[in-house]
Amino acid sequence: MKHLFAPWRMKYIKESYQQKGKKTKSRDCFICQSSQGRRFKNLVLYSNTYALVMLNRYPYNNGHLLVAPTRHIGEIEKLTLAEKEAIFELVQKSVKILKQALKPDGFNLGANLGRYAGAGLPDHFHIHIVPRWIGDVNFFPLLAETKVICEALPATYRKLAPFFKAQCPK
Repeated sequence: MKHLFAPWRMKYIKESYQQKGKKTKSRDCFICQSSQGRRFKNLVLYSNTYALVMLNRYPYNNGHLLVAPTRHIGEIEKLTLAEKEAIFELVQKSVKILKQALKPDGFNLGANLGRYAGAGLPDHFHIHIVPRWIGDVNFFPLLAETKVICEALPATYRKLAPFFKAQCPK
């Protein structure tokens, strides 16, 4: 069975397929673009010299976050020690904040390394943090091939932003 987790995800899938085999340059990378400019518009909750955390524009669930290095780098083995430390510190803080703000029952954490492993953006390493709730799997994916996201991204941003501001250094 095919899974379509949000109606707007098809646009992302089509764009990703068109880019198959092409290397993403930092100027074309949505993570790099998001780190430049307005935080709210780009859904960036926090960034520092080495890493950032942002809402996923195509979430699998409410509160789905991406944590990535600020540098455009696709291979995990090429991350510097400072980048690794910053990324995993942000993963840890993000999980803590999501527990406080959204109160999920669990999490899925993961990274897809390479396009054929499922990475939609294989040239910029990132970790997914997906909050999970009891009963968040319902009949919509089965009957309508659609995943219901119960909150708009701007509302989720406004809910999480104060926690990041309070708990992450400037």
